[in-house]
Amino acid sequence: MDVTINNPKEMESLATIIGLVANSGDNIILSGELGAGKTTMTKGIALGLDIDQMIKSPTYTIIREYQQGRLPLYHMDVYRVENNADDLGLDEYFEGDGLSVVEWGKLLGEFLPMDYLDITIAKDTENMEKRKLLIQPFGTRSEQFLRRIQQKMEEQI
Repeated sequence: MDVTINNPKEMESLATIIGLVANSGDNIILSGELGAGKTTMTKGIALGLDIDQMIKSPTYTIIREYQQGRLPLYHMDVYRVENNADDLGLDEYFEGDGLSVVEWGKLLGEFLPMDYLDITIAKDTENMEKRKLLIQPFGTRSEQFLRRIQQKMEEQI
């Protein structure tokens, strides 16, 4: 699914929908260059999960857990992990009771979850606020996740 986002408010709206329809055990891999909006996307997802705590990038802590919403949110940034992903016990998060959102997740290689929704965010070269999103499911569970997102988007039109 391709989505054009015209401004940060639209990014937050789409991300909120993602949080609203997420189920425990769902996994999202966020890709995009620095400043593309990966953390902004996660903030909107947290809103959809009824998490009102401030969401900060986990660049140096690697994993931040937010437990007070409808589902736990496990926000990860694996940019600095390199070859130590095996030591983090990521499977416990990926197969756990919450929603895992992983920035720079493709760097995990063989440690990627078995089933995930891949969201690639690309900046527009002419309009600094505009983004192109490519949302692709990898696995049956993420195909269902994407269908729930599309359904909710259609309801809001």
